[in-house]
Amino acid sequence: MRCERGISYQGLNFGSQDYLGLSTHPEVVAAGHRAIEQYGLHSAGSAMFGGNTPPALMLEKALAEHLQMPHVVLFSTGWSAGFGAISGLVRPDDHVVMDALSHQSLQQGAAAATQNVSRVPHLNNRAMRRKLQEIRARDTRNGVLVVTEGLFSMDSDVPRLEELQSICHEFNATLLVDVAHDLGALGPRGTGSLGVQGLLGKVDLVVGTFSKTFGSTGGFMATRSPAVRQFVRIMGGPHIFSNALLPLQAAVVLESLRIVRSEEGEALRAKARENSLALRGAFLERGIQCLGEPSNVVPVPVGDPKVARLASKLVLERGVSANLVEYPAVRVRDSRFRVLVMSSHTPEQVRRAAEVISGAIEEAGQWLKAQPARPSRAEAPAQARLQGEL
Repeated sequence: MRCERGISYQGLNFGSQDYLGLSTHPEVVAAGHRAIEQYGLHSAGSAMFGGNTPPALMLEKALAEHLQMPHVVLFSTGWSAGFGAISGLVRPDDHVVMDALSHQSLQQGAAAATQNVSRVPHLNNRAMRRKLQEIRARDTRNGVLVVTEGLFSMDSDVPRLEELQSICHEFNATLLVDVAHDLGALGPRGTGSLGVQGLLGKVDLVVGTFSKTFGSTGGFMATRSPAVRQFVRIMGGPHIFSNALLPLQAAVVLESLRIVRSEEGEALRAKARENSLALRGAFLERGIQCLGEPSNVVPVPVGDPKVARLASKLVLERGVSANLVEYPAVRVRDSRFRVLVMSSHTPEQVRRAAEVISGAIEEAGQWLKAQPARPSRAEAPAQARLQGEL
């Protein structure tokens, strides 16, 4: 069920980020109940001032093992993890070089830390190398942080991380990878793009969130350096000045991580991938080429924002919940549906979603083409005067 303008709609949910359906998994729910009974509902303090609980400490250890990075900092949200890691580590004279499509939490963290922020074209490692070379030609002293993502959620595409890490080493820069959308949902044992590319424990910094695959809110930063961990704990504002992750949240994520790493997790990922491929195939049969690579995110291009908005209304009315993405999240004429696939979807639901969304896009486009052309802004006043004289 979804509420839109005070009206409730009920239908197929293709707008949820619960990629493996773990938020309702019986063992995850049971872990949450046990945590409430044992620790209560509230962390009741910052992690620096008594807010850490045994489930949170166990989660730090489990994440460190999963990522093969021994030092982990937990945050109360994924947003605060990205923002806090960058704003905590980067000093005013340092530089941040970002993939142009990096998440807003990362972009705002960079803007809060330094004025020396550069953006390079999406997934363009050559442009990244040129930018680092340019920076180092004039500044060999200050730090450079390079920021990218393991899976970009608006385009469902993946950077060449090994090449990017090598470029960073060449220019004495630090690489930060945000694994919000791929960790748990992709890769061997849910290790995401890092696991797929053989880079577990090899990149400099990893940040992520629990809100996509792990059944809860919250986030983390992982590093190989105990000094970096301690620095972010103290200087990362959202960590030191926010209450710690709730024991309930930590216990839920911990149990979700156990399932992610298990044979059951492999089966859930396989089912989600099967659904993603089936959905992409169903759109292609209807003449729509989805963007990016197969993942739980299936971006369905629309283009014209007018068509997209009308299509979104039709989709919702016809019983499918799918998120419309438009400016400023994407460029003005790059509107799209970001359809989110879960392992729990059935083949029938997948086919229905493709049928409804593609049909709505086609119908919206035809309806708008049939409308009489409106006068331009320059023509409108003169046309209004003429109509008044007549």
